[in-house]
This record gives sequence, structure tokens and C-alpha cells, in this order.
Amino acid sequence: MKALLIIDMQMGSFKPYSLRYDTPGVIERINKLSNYFRANNDKVMFIQHDGTKENIFLPNTVDWELLPELITSPTDYIVSKSANDAFYNTDLHHILAKNNTAELFITGCATDFCIDATVKSAVSKDYKVTVVEDAHTTANRPHLSAPKVIEHYNWIWREMTPTTFKIQVAKTKDLLTLFS
Repeated sequence: MKALLIIDMQMGSFKPYSLRYDTPGVIERINKLSNYFRANNDKVMFIQHDGTKENIFLPNTVDWELLPELITSPTDYIVSKSANDAFYNTDLHHILAKNNTAELFITGCATDFCIDATVKSAVSKDYKVTVVEDAHTTANRPHLSAPKVIEHYNWIWREMTPTTFKIQVAKTKDLLTLFS
């Protein structure tokens, strides 16, 4: 079983939408992937940051809500997290195990924080990980533009020493072609 993880695609991270690199494109690609996963009875999991301890992204507020353009389904899972790593003190690992899920496809926001922490945590738990190269985003940083941050992390993940599996980094269109 496969699972698509959609991390932190929440209103509070996209004020304004132009804050994050290629927001409309990332949303479009995530929606294409989530439609494919649902149609093939694979799992779609939205990971939402609960920033209660930082007094941001408070549950049941506008900032906590998913971006309205994202396609959701009643069969999707919602996992609340309180740290960058989507596995840390959450039920994500339990849900994946319960569904016999060994292969993860990771998308969302922010490349250099929650995406990276989750990728590395998943690899250390022996999941087969594919980072969707063009379906994660971030903002410009003081020392680096968002496209360069994304390029840098895609390179790091491709080059990491494998654990049980080597991290794959692939574009949405290539994955959809491969899946067909």
C-alpha cells in the first residue's frame, strides 16, 4: 500500500499565497496526485501543524485550515502534528502500519523544515520514500531564494546514503506516467 503525505498546506503558511514558491502549481500537482491515489485505493493523508505551543496555527482557526483549493475526500486521513517531523508524537506511524503502508510519497510545505524532517524520519523508520520534486514548496530565506532551497533539498535527498531504501526524488508527471 502507498500513501501520499500532504504536509502543512494550511492557510497560515500561505499569507499571502505568493509567500511560497509556485503555490498554484504545487496545489495543482498535489491535487493530481491525490486524485490518482484515491482512484487506486491508496491512502491520502493531510498533515496539519498544530502550533498551540507557539500560539500559531491553532486548531479550528482559519490559519489551521487546509488551503481551499486542495481536493479532499471523506476517506482521507487528517494527522495533527506539533513539531516539524510528522511522525513525532503523532499517530501517523500507527495509521500507516494499520493500513500496511510501506511506501510514502511526500509533498507539501515547507521544504527545509517539515518536509525535510519528515523525509529523514520516514527513512529512519525504513519506509520507501519518494519526495515529489515539484510538489513541495517554501519561502525565500535570508540567504537563499525559495527555488534554490528546493533545488538544494532535492539534491540532498537524492544523494543521501540509503538505509533500507534509497530516497527517490521524482516529478509529478513522471510519477503519474510510471503509475499508469
